[in-house]
Amino acid sequence: MNILITGGAGFIGSNFVEFYLENCPEINIVNLDKLTYAGELSNLNIGGSHSNYTFVQGDICNRSLIESLFEKHKFNGVIHFAAESHVDNSINNPSEFIQTNVLAHLTF
Repeated sequence: MNILITGGAGFIGSNFVEFYLENCPEINIVNLDKLTYAGELSNLNIGGSHSNYTFVQGDICNRSLIESLFEKHKFNGVIHFAAESHVDNSINNPSEFIQTNVLAHLTF
């Protein structure tokens, strides 16, 4: 089974990735994260190498990237954690929030 996880380097997503790598080794995970202020690879405490894990730095709004990932990995499902979440940033740059939290879902 192949699963795409978006936002897997954020607080919630990274905990989910760690849990699945530890408990579901039969599932192949592709973790797509833009690595903005909320997503950091240091959030992932996965240790060692996992042949069933791939990290891709990218934007969920990038349709060609999403299409190429789906073509390559033939995903059985998507677990979507990617989002803009800081209120101060939403006031300063509302278009980024609308793009990521609303319009990006049309990419899928």
